[in-house]
Amino acid sequence: MPEPELVFLVKCGVYGLMGLAIIAAVGAVLLRNLFHAGLALVLVLVAIAGIFMSVGAEFLGMVQILLYVGGVMTLIIYTIMLTGRLGAKDVSAQNRQGIFAAVAAGLFVCVIGKLILEAAWPSRDGDSAALLSVEDLGVSLMTEYVFPFEVLGVLLFAVLIGAIVIARQDRPS
Repeated sequence: MPEPELVFLVKCGVYGLMGLAIIAAVGAVLLRNLFHAGLALVLVLVAIAGIFMSVGAEFLGMVQILLYVGGVMTLIIYTIMLTGRLGAKDVSAQNRQGIFAAVAAGLFVCVIGKLILEAAWPSRDGDSAALLSVEDLGVSLMTEYVFPFEVLGVLLFAVLIGAIVIARQDRPS
């Protein structure tokens, strides 16, 4: 059984990461600079990976960092490449749907909160986590699910080529 001081420190760390994720998420939504908003989203994803790691899900934390943070950084590069005209004078920088978006987000949070509170959550035995190891997951990905894994790689490659083609068409030759 861990000592109470250690449990307290872990809980404080998790709550701190939760607060950091919430603040960064608000920043990702409200920042006007597209690059800064993307970096705030990266901070959200890193904080969530820290939460995963602090509760004992190291594999999920590393997957979060490798896939999502790496994917978001790629998305930021695509966004910067494809939205070079956002600073032009003919593009409106105002969001006219802010109130509607806030109401919709509030309704969404209420519905999801109600569903979470009313759900019948099944209890877990202590042994159920040992049924699937990281090795089993890796073998499954490289045998049973290898086709979807390869299709995803080809799809991401096609998206990269498409972004380069679209970005190069805007430049005068």
